[in-house]
Amino acid sequence: MREMAGLPSALWKYTNIQLTTASGPTGRPPSTATAAPGAGTRRRHPVPVLLTFALINRPDIFDLRPGNSFVEFLLDEGYDVFLVDWGYADEEDAETGLDDFALEHIPRAVREVRRASGAEEITLIGWCIGAVLTGMYLSVTLDAPVRNWIPLTMPFDAANTTCESLLGNDEVDTDWLGQYGAFLPGSYVDTVNKLLKPAPNYVGTPLRLFRQVQDGTADRSSYQPMARWVADTPNFPMRAFRQWVTWVYKENRLARGRVRLRGQKVDFAASRQSILVVTADSAGPFGVAAPRLRTPE
Repeated sequence: MREMAGLPSALWKYTNIQLTTASGPTGRPPSTATAAPGAGTRRRHPVPVLLTFALINRPDIFDLRPGNSFVEFLLDEGYDVFLVDWGYADEEDAETGLDDFALEHIPRAVREVRRASGAEEITLIGWCIGAVLTGMYLSVTLDAPVRNWIPLTMPFDAANTTCESLLGNDEVDTDWLGQYGAFLPGSYVDTVNKLLKPAPNYVGTPLRLFRQVQDGTADRSSYQPMARWVADTPNFPMRAFRQWVTWVYKENRLARGRVRLRGQKVDFAASRQSILVVTADSAGPFGVAAPRLRTPE
């Protein structure tokens, strides 16, 4: 009876959390991070860090909110931090491919980090597709001014994964998609990702939040930034999407060593950096696995 009496209030609070957004900045924005070298007091490590995220979500996850920010942590540890922001793709980006990201945009970002920090070498961190793109860049740019490479949960071997069964079959005609769209809408990407685990995404998360509202443990400041990040899915440039689906899920070229960018073979084992591979315990739906790498000589 008590729960029934409190139901209208709980529903109001739940709806308020779901339909409103947190105000103010989240964490320390990258613009503040890039200004850290000028202060001259917090910088304790000479090698700056460049963060590179995936193409299907925003890099805000690196700097989600105060107290829950990888950027904040690195700054406190004395590193200069820089962030690649891919922006939001539109019709003008239809012909932007993985080779453009790996061989033009990332080198440009690396040059900017070196210019702004004054460092000769950097540490390059890539997450998800960002790990693949940074790996591609390093494998074909053997003189890259990068001392350390850290790929986080990098999709590598897609064999027998959920995404291979969904996107690697003949019914997914990427050539046909390329004729009718400049990009894959972010809303579509978001829906497909959620349908990989429909019960937790569409039932479990909302139900858990409602129960937390009922028992008074709901944390608006924690829930809203993450919910906002999950829902903010940029468009996927069509050429890059077609390449990704074909190379990773249809033909599994990464694991087979058959990817070439502008005539150059992508061989992660050719990278000369110190490497720390961070991966999951299982392959998961996207084929996350540690690539085969040899220790630099």
